[in-house]
Amino acid sequence: MIGKTFRSALLAAAMSCTLVGGAFAADLKWAHVYEEGSTYHKWANWAAEQIKEKTDGRVNITVFPASSLGKESEINEGLTIGSVDMIYTGPNFAERDYGPIAISDYPFMLKDFDHWKAYRDSDLFKDLSEGYKNATGHTVMGITWYGYRHVTSNFPITKPEDMKGLKIRVPDSPVMVMFPNAVGANPTPIAFSEVYLALQQGVVDAQENPLPTIQFKKFYEVQSNINLTGHIGNSLIVVVASTAMDQLGDDAAIVDSVIKDALAQSSDEIAQSEVDLVQWFRDKGIQVNEVDKAAFQAAVAPIVTDESKVPYTIDMYNRMQALAK
Repeated sequence: MIGKTFRSALLAAAMSCTLVGGAFAADLKWAHVYEEGSTYHKWANWAAEQIKEKTDGRVNITVFPASSLGKESEINEGLTIGSVDMIYTGPNFAERDYGPIAISDYPFMLKDFDHWKAYRDSDLFKDLSEGYKNATGHTVMGITWYGYRHVTSNFPITKPEDMKGLKIRVPDSPVMVMFPNAVGANPTPIAFSEVYLALQQGVVDAQENPLPTIQFKKFYEVQSNINLTGHIGNSLIVVVASTAMDQLGDDAAIVDSVIKDALAQSSDEIAQSEVDLVQWFRDKGIQVNEVDKAAFQAAVAPIVTDESKVPYTIDMYNRMQALAK
């Protein structure tokens, strides 16, 4: 019986890893919830191609877009149960396992894109990534810019009072309800893949996302106004399951380098598109509204510095703010 069990274990290991020229070969699934035409998917595919080439085929990554392997909460769980090996995910979802990793996603935490880049390259981000690994066993391999989130609606929103009672779709995460709650709106969690239909059918009145996401998900077809609240500077992180890291062996350094390169290029592309898209939307006949940003900031300021209401420490907050130029 023991011999049979041992042989079964060896067979299971052989199914996930094979020897090629003395090095382990890994066949990994990279899952995310974004469309095939998105910047994130494009650079994930680029990374997969580069990794296969640089490892002489020892590491093969297949990218699964558009929630094809599950919604965001499901693919986060999949890292542990083995249904996926790598994911793009928002820090606001990773927060469920290690709260401080989401610090950059809190309202008005970031001053601008340069502030975010300083955070990406900082010891603070390294420390938080290590904290997440200690909590989960999984590795944060890098971070990419997702963009400033803005509220879309079917009427102008320029001040906090305009959002009172507004039924607004948000991702199913604690940090994402903070801003709507602070301005008196009614946050309604809905899966990313279901947002367009929810807006079209009037299940919700509004949603909030960065301009590139509003464009490629075509939310502007069912919302007439984009209100430049810029309330959250959003990121995505790439997380690799502990089991997948074990498979990579000596190739882990190559994978890490290529992923970071891809995420840097993706970030620059997204940041540039944010600049260009304001006019693109206006040319489409969408009303793009400037807002009283100071008033929105004032609404959330007491919350983001209250340790009883956030998962990070004031020391972490101060380290983050010190990174701004």
